[in-house]
Amino acid sequence: MSDRRGRADLHIHTLASDGTASLVDILDHVERNTELDVIAITDHERIDAALAGRAIARDRGLRFEVVVGEEVTTLGGHLLALWLERPIKPFRTLGATIAAVHEQGGIAIPAHPLVPYPLCAQGFVLRRLLAGDPRSRPDAIEAFNPTTLGRPWHGRVVRFADEHGLARVGNSDAHDLDSIGIGYTTFAGHDGAALRAAIEAGTTQHHGTFHPTGAQVGTFGKQLRKYGRDARAGLGGRIRRDGTKRDLGYPAEYGAGTGER
Repeated sequence: MSDRRGRADLHIHTLASDGTASLVDILDHVERNTELDVIAITDHERIDAALAGRAIARDRGLRFEVVVGEEVTTLGGHLLALWLERPIKPFRTLGATIAAVHEQGGIAIPAHPLVPYPLCAQGFVLRRLLAGDPRSRPDAIEAFNPTTLGRPWHGRVVRFADEHGLARVGNSDAHDLDSIGIGYTTFAGHDGAALRAAIEAGTTQHHGTFHPTGAQVGTFGKQLRKYGRDARAGLGGRIRRDGTKRDLGYPAEYGAGTGER
């Protein structure tokens, strides 16, 4: 039996939010072109594509596991909510949102933290949560995020995690196929249960390669084209009154399909 540590990427976006690749293409890419054992689909403010991804992976017998996740917008920054069955209400305090994740039995990880930007959890907020009610304590921190904003603050995040005894995870924050796995977490084992146990024990390790300067401009262009397609599809459906809406990137039998939830 291989002693290779498992690999996970727990921050991936699909067409259902601001990603540029369909869920089906993401699953095919992970299966054929990566060594990832666990992925999490973490669209903004929705979990329908993640639920579909978990079901498709099981139905097809894919070699990796899909965790149902969501990137939740809170008043204290973005939060990765993992191992969900129901979506988490956005636009509440970071502490209240973490508590809601824990009420579902999920794991809560601040995304791209400490960056001086409104969508990132700040150190003073995290310190207050870590010293307060255990229900509102984050379970880990995203110590590696390969984006341009993540690079200059990486060392600070790693030090913060170590100073406060937080598990460190690395993720890709992928919005296109080529970015999947550029950041990742290693852990003892090869499935979601082992990954979760490693996060809770604080034994995960982060890895990755930062995007080259300017590399994300191409992804932004893809996103703009996607938004244009979405707008045209929605407008066309209203004009034709045939009920069609934008493509969410997964088969209709697994949920909303080409319809909006």
